[in-house]
Formats: sequence, structure tokens, C-alpha cells
Amino acid sequence: MKNADLRKWWILFSLTFGILAVSLDMTILNVALPTLAADLVASTGQLQWFANSYNLVLAAALLPAGLLGDRYGRKKMLLFALALFGAASVGCAVADSSDMLIVMRAFLGLGSAFLIPLSMSILPVLFEGAERAKAMTLWAMANMLGIPLGPIVGGWLLKHYEWGSVFYINLPLVAIALFAVSALMPESRSSERPRIDLFGIVCSSVGLTALSFGIIRGGEEGWGDTTSIFTIVAGALGLALFAIWQRRSKHPLIDLSLFRMPGFTWGAILATLVSCAMFGLLFVLPQFFQAISGSDSLDTGLRLLPLIGGLIVGAKIADALNKKIGLKVTAAIGFAFLSAGLAIGAATDTGSGYGFVVIWVIIAGLGLGLALPTAMSAALDVLTAERSGVGSALIMALRQVGGVIGVALLGAALNDAYIRGLNLDGLPGDIASKIERSVTSGIAVATKLNANDLLNNVRHSFVNGMSSLLWICGGIALLGAILALAFLPRRMSSSSNSDIAL
Repeated sequence: MKNADLRKWWILFSLTFGILAVSLDMTILNVALPTLAADLVASTGQLQWFANSYNLVLAAALLPAGLLGDRYGRKKMLLFALALFGAASVGCAVADSSDMLIVMRAFLGLGSAFLIPLSMSILPVLFEGAERAKAMTLWAMANMLGIPLGPIVGGWLLKHYEWGSVFYINLPLVAIALFAVSALMPESRSSERPRIDLFGIVCSSVGLTALSFGIIRGGEEGWGDTTSIFTIVAGALGLALFAIWQRRSKHPLIDLSLFRMPGFTWGAILATLVSCAMFGLLFVLPQFFQAISGSDSLDTGLRLLPLIGGLIVGAKIADALNKKIGLKVTAAIGFAFLSAGLAIGAATDTGSGYGFVVIWVIIAGLGLGLALPTAMSAALDVLTAERSGVGSALIMALRQVGGVIGVALLGAALNDAYIRGLNLDGLPGDIASKIERSVTSGIAVATKLNANDLLNNVRHSFVNGMSSLLWICGGIALLGAILALAFLPRRMSSSSNSDIAL
């Protein structure tokens, strides 16, 4: 009996390595964006796709991944996911072009999409009662730990090694998880054979991809671009068809009846809005620190700590505030902090010191920490035990969609304002094109030409673009505050979901 108890805890320990690799990958790439822009000659749109190819596949595959594990065996699918994640990490590390990195990041997202729900679904099989709650807490801690570690680990690796090292770091974590899962974990599957909604998967994937592509292209080519308009409309129609199909399908990918519960609906919407703002912020800050402030990769990772620290402190405070003043007010306060921090940040210019930046970054981080777990608590609180798995997976998928739209829409706003602010009169077409690709490329060209006026113009144009992005983020946060006050329940009906993974 003791050996069996010890065995299941070793299985959990091994799973945390896989989850840690996934959570590291959510933030470790952000500090590498300026380096990738220079080494791979990547445009701002391609930088967006480095993030969005991962997030899109993760969002699209998250729900069917759990069903495949139930149908074909959780251990078998976990081993497949770990092997795919490791192979994709190597593919990312050796990528010699932007297109190759985008494709490899998509495979990395597919591996992550299987790892997250399958590792979580194993816990109810192995643990019961109080042990299950303890196991879920350890799993959630591993999921959260990579968020603050990512920028620091990524920054340190980039300072001492090539950018491929931010992907090679996954390999020892994956190797440990592969060995332990194969040796220790018993096979398990659902007693029923759930059907896979292939048409729903195709509609949602094509819709999200087309919508993101159109938004990103619109930021690069202008919003009158025919291809951008066509793909945005096609993406919206694909998602509309997906929603219609889910209502009629006998085996839907999404349980739409969940949205009949106001607490779940508005909690999920607000969690998606938070993720949209957070991903946009994490996209622009590393570029600002390196391109405008002149920080190296490690310093950039350290400079992101106030945001992560504020988020963690806010999350710790949120539980106490929820019990004292209720979900509605706590979430609204969080969104108000986030909106205020972003509005202050919009005043950042090329001469702003780090002291000013750290103030608004901490305020925004506190807002994120207060709003996100509160919104998720509101959504999860109304779910029964039987529906907690599908409900949690749906919320996580919606958060990833929020991240995709955040990077696509906000990155497009940044790029559009950056290009419009450039004064490239008299420059040869090839030089102007390089400057328009990204702020990193623009600064490199201006420095090589020893053109101070052009260098200042590039920096001011980027900061103006960042201000546009932050104003939009602030507006999203303000909308979140209004929606929280209008629709969230005042208090939780139980205390069972007080510890929510970020």
C-alpha cells in the first residue's frame, strides 16, 4: 500500500516537469522577440505569429485533446504529447527562418494542448478526497511557477547562449517526465467512448487562424487591404458556423448549456478580456525595454518582474477581498487598477526612466492579479463536480483565444501606428522596407547609417505605437470593470474554488 501511495506522488512529481515546461514557454519567448527580429529578420507581424501560432493551436486543440485521452488512453496520449513537445522544442531551436519557427511553434502548441488537460485529468484517477485537493494545488503551482521564471530564465540564457537555448531548456524537463510517466503511470481511459467533433475542430481552427491572419496583415498592409478584409470576414463566418454547428451537433466540442449560467458566462468573458490585455502587454514591453531603453535580454527579464510580482500579490489579495466585499466589487477594482496602470503607461515616451515605467507596470500587475482569479472563481463556482472538467477546459481555451486576439489586434495597432509615424522620405525602397519591418530592424538600420534623426524618428514612432496599444488595453480593462459591476454575482456560492491557477 505504501509503495502504491509513493508511486502516485512520483507520477505527480513527473507531471509537474511537463507542466513547468509548458508554463515556461508562455513567457520565456517574450524576452527573445527583439533578438529574433534581428537574427531572423522578422517583421512585427512575424513576431506576432511566433506567439499566435502557439496560442492558436493550443486554443483549438485544448478541448479535443482531453477527449482523445479519454477515448484512446491517457498515458498513451501523454507520452505522445511529451514526445511531440520535445521534438517541437528542438525544431524551434534549430529554425533558420521565421516561417520555420512559426510552424515549429504551432507543433509546440499542439503538444501543450495535450499536456495541460491530460495531466490534469490523471489527478482524479490517482487521488481522492483531501489528497486530490493537495495534488491539484501542486499541479497549479507548477503551472504558475513558469510565468515569473520565464523572463528571468530566458533573459539569462539569451545573455550567455544563442536564442535557441530558450527552447533547449525544455528537453531535460520533458525527458524526466517521459521516463517517469512511461515507467510509473498505469494506463486509464473513460468507460465510455466519446466521439470527436471533427467538423467543430476544423471550423474553430480555420476561423481563428483566418481572423488572426487578417488582423495581423491589416496592421502591416493597411486596413483597406483586400486580403485582410477577406480573411477577417472568412474567419468571422467560420466562427459563426462553429457556433451554429455546436447547437445542432449530437456530440459538440463545447457544451453550450454552460453559457446558460450567468456566473460562468460573465466569469469566462472577463477572464478572456484579462488575457487579451495581459498578452498584449507582454508582447510590447520586452521590445520597449530592449529597443528604447537599451536593456539586454537578462535585464529585460528582470524588468518584467514588477509586472509578475504585482500579478502574484494581487492574486493573493483577491481571495481575501472576495470573501470580504464579494466577487463583483473585487473584479471591478482589479479592472480599474489595470485600466489606470495602462492609461498612465500610455504617457511613456523615449525619455521616460525605469522608475516611471515600474510604477504603472506594478499597478497594471496588481489589477491583473485581482481580476483574473476572481473572474475564474465566478465561472468555476457555478459548475458541478461532473462538469468541472469540461468547464475548466473551456475557460482555458477561451483565455487562449483572448491571448490570440490580444496579440493580433493590439500588435496590429502597434505596427500600424509605428509605420504611420515613420518619416522615410528620400530613403531607397529596400532601406525603408527594412525600417518598417520592426523597431529592432529600424534601429539597426539607423545605427548603421549613423543617422541620428532617423534613429529618433524610429524610437518615437514605436513609443507612439505602444501608447496606442496601451490605450486600447486600457479601454478593454475599463469595459471589464463595467461588465463586472453589471453582471458578476456578488458572492461565491461555495469556497471550493478559492485557489485558482493563473
